[in-house]
Amino acid sequence: MTTSTTSESSAAAPLVDLQALVVAVRRRRRFWCATALLGLLVGAALAVLRPPPPTALVKVLVAHQADQPNDPGTLIRTDVALLQTTGIAGRALQSLGSSERPEDLMKDYGGIGLTNNVLQITVTGHSEGEAVARAKALADAFVADHVRRIQEAADAQAKALLDQRDRLQEELAQVNRTIGDGSQQSGPKASASLESLFASRAELTARITDFGQRAAEARVGTPGLVAATQIVDAPRPVRQSLTGTAATDAAIGLVLGLVLGLAVAAVGTVVADRPVLRRDIAANLGAPVIAELRRVPRRPAGRWQGRRTRAARARLATTLARTVRGSAEAVSLLELGCARSTGAIALDLAGALGDEGPVALVDELPGPRFAKRGSQPGEPTVVGGERATAGAGQGRRLGVGSVSPGTTWTQLRYLGTRTVLVVRAGHGSTAWLHTVARQLADQDIPVIGVVLIDPDPRDRTDGTLWDGPFTATRGRYERPTRDTGTGRRRTGPTTMRTARVPDSDQEVR
Repeated sequence: MTTSTTSESSAAAPLVDLQALVVAVRRRRRFWCATALLGLLVGAALAVLRPPPPTALVKVLVAHQADQPNDPGTLIRTDVALLQTTGIAGRALQSLGSSERPEDLMKDYGGIGLTNNVLQITVTGHSEGEAVARAKALADAFVADHVRRIQEAADAQAKALLDQRDRLQEELAQVNRTIGDGSQQSGPKASASLESLFASRAELTARITDFGQRAAEARVGTPGLVAATQIVDAPRPVRQSLTGTAATDAAIGLVLGLVLGLAVAAVGTVVADRPVLRRDIAANLGAPVIAELRRVPRRPAGRWQGRRTRAARARLATTLARTVRGSAEAVSLLELGCARSTGAIALDLAGALGDEGPVALVDELPGPRFAKRGSQPGEPTVVGGERATAGAGQGRRLGVGSVSPGTTWTQLRYLGTRTVLVVRAGHGSTAWLHTVARQLADQDIPVIGVVLIDPDPRDRTDGTLWDGPFTATRGRYERPTRDTGTGRRRTGPTTMRTARVPDSDQEVR
């Protein structure tokens, strides 16, 4: 027998089992499908109850003095940012004659650069006419502001060039006066000085001419830029379809609801820590999974599904009947989260054992699971816990109980000294499965196997234990403390019980 320590298993275990997480989230598909459907309905309802306001569009061609073919869109993004300013909003309101605050108008419009030189302005209003008027006012205000900035930039550049030219002209005038004063002198030094002054005058004259030409050119391109900046697509209302808007909002709500539902399901799965794979359930309970069944529905299922379920239940009843016949000890069925299915399995097992003699079902299930059954010929006799001892000698007994929270553990041995656990996948947490295994080991009740109810149809993990007995850790090596009659309590070694499970056909859906 291969054993492993707790520290080794803990170190080898991943922080989050992705396979178990995916299976658990898939099992909660009703939840996240419901959230997706709710998001779809909310999105469609918002589109109907709060339709989008009337909207108008206008397109403006914007010419820039520093346009470059390889511009990455910096200039048009600057124009979009300038559009969202209180100055342009205020001028637009002034042209409309409105007393609205510019900050309020800025919330109702926006701009986007379609290309490096085309700006699209989107404006909303209380009506289509108001939206179109706002769009026209904003476009005119933006064009006027852009033209003003171009002209101011050209004027500032020309003024700087002209100021430089005037300064050079003053220097030239000073040089001319110096030349006039030096022409009256004679001698080698005077001649050299005059030559230097004439050279300076020629250079200053050339620079003055250059600055004059540059000042004239600074204003030459401005009219072209001003003429190019204009409205190219007149303001027009945007025709909105209620059906299209509702479909778009519903699709957005569907996606958001689905994402939210999946996130909540994943987080809830990790926090709850409820095993769903047969591998994890068998490992936590310390017993193999011997069969799988669908959950017994509250209402009758379809014909084909009922036939498959009945066939699986018949195979399970045959398997358990072989186990019960081959055991001299009483066998019980203990449920965890599936009392209805456990009751149906108990009735099937009692029917399979009915040919050999009377069968008494000791009912300790929560709720009146067998209350409506009469004492008809061929059917098992149902007795309560208080009548179990009185009817002990009347045929074979089959105990049916529960290991759900609140169970009286000391009463489980009265139902049977060996047991079959009927566990619903994803119902019990890891800690509670450990508690069940520990308590059954303390009561010295070996677990024959686990019947898994409502398993995941895509679960391909192995529910067979290959290393160790099917009981909890303390039940492997020692018995519970017992009174020796001398007032002392002792703990003695116990023989490892390995329940041999007859050949059983596990239903894999």
